[in-house]
Amino acid sequence: MLHSINLKIDLGEHVAIVGPNGCGKSSLIKTIVRECHPLVRPDSWVKILGEEEWNIFELRPQLGIVSPDWVELCSRPITGREVILSGFFSSTEVWPHNHVTPAMERKASEILQMLEIEHLAGHDMSIVSSGEARRVLIGRALVHDPKALILDEPTASLDLRAIHELRLILRKIAQGGTTIVLVTHHLPDIIPEIDRVILMKEGRIFRDGPKEEMLTQGPLAELFHMDLEVMKRDGYYALV
Repeated sequence: MLHSINLKIDLGEHVAIVGPNGCGKSSLIKTIVRECHPLVRPDSWVKILGEEEWNIFELRPQLGIVSPDWVELCSRPITGREVILSGFFSSTEVWPHNHVTPAMERKASEILQMLEIEHLAGHDMSIVSSGEARRVLIGRALVHDPKALILDEPTASLDLRAIHELRLILRKIAQGGTTIVLVTHHLPDIIPEIDRVILMKEGRIFRDGPKEEMLTQGPLAELFHMDLEVMKRDGYYALV
């Protein structure tokens, strides 16, 4: 549950939302994508891309979402290309009534190449690795050239190589101009392109500011209730 959240994220910003399990990170993302709504109060409102009211089918193409829920939904006997094409129809696969145009096919091919996953185009998604599935889902989220890519715990269940490859892909996307909103409790997930970090605690914004100030011993020790040290190397942060 969220309490008295006051938050603004501008297009063009790359932001990480960090906090322990149960702090409200996923609820905040669900509020941004209109799966959850605030209580009706005179001083309570949510504005997405400048608008308070949205047809959800018009909003979805503007925000690319990658979450553990989508990994489960798409782990079925369909190909990587079909998963990416399904993003055009806000579904989890291409159904018989969906009309796939040549332009959609070209876009899917461009995304497969950009994410370096052309080899997964014809692969069965029920047997690919977790890292490969995550990259295909990022491709699905990018088909409409969304204004922002929202990632909820993107490296969950991935091995070291898959994590490394995913971070390189996210850096490529961020450098290409797509806004990144990253939700995590794992500091090394925060790619160097992210400049702002929002710390959440018990459903509230605990701290919000430049990465160099937020990812320090004081705020993080108070956030996670533990003694810790923070190490920075090559633009990445980690606890030691």
